[in-house]
Amino acid sequence: MFSVRRGAGRGIGRAITLLVVAALLGIVGGGIWLANYATTSVQVPDDSVYFNIDRGLGVAQVARVLEANGLISDARAFVILVRVLGKPGELKAGSYQAQGSLSPLRLVEKISQGDFAQGQVRFIEGWTFRQMRSALDAHPAVAHETTDWSDREILEKLEAEQEHPEGLFFPDTYHFAAGTSDLMILRQAFDKMEDVLAKAWQERDSNLPVKTRYQGLILASIVEKETGDPTEREMVAGVFINRLRRGMRLQTDPTVIYGLGEQFDGNLRKRDLQTDSPYNTYTRYGLPPTPIALPGEAAIYATFKPAETRALYFVSKGDGTHQFSNSLVEHNRAVNRFQR
Repeated sequence: MFSVRRGAGRGIGRAITLLVVAALLGIVGGGIWLANYATTSVQVPDDSVYFNIDRGLGVAQVARVLEANGLISDARAFVILVRVLGKPGELKAGSYQAQGSLSPLRLVEKISQGDFAQGQVRFIEGWTFRQMRSALDAHPAVAHETTDWSDREILEKLEAEQEHPEGLFFPDTYHFAAGTSDLMILRQAFDKMEDVLAKAWQERDSNLPVKTRYQGLILASIVEKETGDPTEREMVAGVFINRLRRGMRLQTDPTVIYGLGEQFDGNLRKRDLQTDSPYNTYTRYGLPPTPIALPGEAAIYATFKPAETRALYFVSKGDGTHQFSNSLVEHNRAVNRFQR
């Protein structure tokens, strides 16, 4: 009886030892496997991928988001990694950007640290509102809320007084968290233009022939489109101010081009200058009904504080600068010299 118990005890001991060794080997093997998974980088499918971690998502749901975006190869392994690292409660909701190649370990660090993405979009001086909308529609980090909206619907949401969107948005570079609505970005640009315009209007020359801020914005948009050399902005504005004071037509090509819209093929013809439209400043006196582009801050201030000059005309020299003239005789000479 005694010998049987001792033999049985030795068998159980060996079994326990084997189980312990197997467990240790399993732990070591599992650790090696997990370490290899955690540090093996995955190439981001595109140049960059934006992804959102919504509030309230569990670890398994986060893993599925990453797997769906091609950022991890094994969602279950990612869940194990997060739990081993003790991070399940530290994953932060928000918008993220992945670039290049990332390991699962780096992704865990990125999301637990709240390394949120920052997108940016630039609206350029001289752009039209249509170009602005195209830039927003094409941006991968923007939530496209207004894509199917009309211009009027956007203006109603912004509570704008004007019925035409042109020129109402400030040209600048706007930074935003990925997933931000295009309407919110438009609101930032709209509010900034309001602020810049209000400040410039307060500092304007007292004898300007434009009577409202909106009229000033219209003229500033023309100055923006007519200026090639930044040092000439005040002079260009001064010419237009002088023409308005004298009741002369502005006779500026950019307004005609704007009025042609998509019909403009890059070549402004004589018949275009002779065909009447609300934007043809060769056939109509005064300002066109709306701005024709996004004027920058420099163009706005140049318009509200123009150069003191007697010039009434200018013609391009072909190098981005202009020849300014006080009389039609001088102007015709300049045209013959630089254009003919």
